[in-house]
Amino acid sequence: MTVEAARRIRAARLPEGYELRIVDGHHHFWDLDGDGHWPWIQDEYNEDFFLGDYNAMRRTFLPRQYLAATEGWDVIGTVHCEAERSRSEQVEEDDFLQRLSDATAGRFPIAAVAHVGFLQADRDEVLAAHAQRSIVRGIRSKPVIAARADERATGAGTLHDPEWIEGIAALAAHGFSWDLRVPHYHLAEAADVLADFPDLPVVVNHCGLPLDRSAEGLRVWRDGMERLAALPGTVVKVSELGLYRNRWDRPSNEVVVRDSLSIFGADRALFASNLPVATLTAPDFDEVMDTILAGATGLDSASLDALFSGTAARVYRLDLSSHPSDSLSKDH
Repeated sequence: MTVEAARRIRAARLPEGYELRIVDGHHHFWDLDGDGHWPWIQDEYNEDFFLGDYNAMRRTFLPRQYLAATEGWDVIGTVHCEAERSRSEQVEEDDFLQRLSDATAGRFPIAAVAHVGFLQADRDEVLAAHAQRSIVRGIRSKPVIAARADERATGAGTLHDPEWIEGIAALAAHGFSWDLRVPHYHLAEAADVLADFPDLPVVVNHCGLPLDRSAEGLRVWRDGMERLAALPGTVVKVSELGLYRNRWDRPSNEVVVRDSLSIFGADRALFASNLPVATLTAPDFDEVMDTILAGATGLDSASLDALFSGTAARVYRLDLSSHPSDSLSKDH
């Protein structure tokens, strides 16, 4: 990655004279040398991880590493999404992120999406604790999913579990949004569930994870995305285009970006890097940006503003007035 590469991509992909300012709507930080515990990175290795081998990211990733990865791009701030820190440290993750934010002029991150298990016994107490942390704007709690598209997930913690769905309802008391993270074959189910929550802001993670790029797989994905887009409070994160076995399929990735924007519209879409996970498949951040900008070809300046900062600011209630377009020192 070089500053010159970023400059070339902007010159090729953006309207003349347009200055791109980025709010990264989804990424992760972890400090493997600190006091926190991230079991899936530090202890257990998940052979079934949805992208394949993730050994390359089993190392500390903090604002310093983030800034190095995004060098050459004007990232004015970020939204951190829960990083599967130990589930006994859900609120401690908030405080960890607040310290990082304080050390980076309130920018890395500006805000956070926290975690609570919708079935955990102290769910309401943990939600209340998150609500006491001003950095928290939303919750990600992942439902139990089927391993394959031709299977159905059943039992506790699924989208069909009434007790789990009560967790979605509990978000309203604190004004939290919900980050929905399921693969493409669960999108239609999710839309059916969310129809009962018309006032809940919902953020579909990672373009709805279209992991099957066959014609039938993309048909199922588009159907689910269209059902979700029919719900007015739903937006989509244009992010994480990687495929299993650490595969980056540039042609179909551009199709996914283009169709996601067509289905939701740029004013209901937000850019997200998913760093450091994204570079398990994409060569680097430049490639992520080039792919998304190629898929967004034809967007005017207002639509680009929405995609790269405006939608994230609206959904996660970000005040960008104190976040100028400049780069922080790599000493952070």
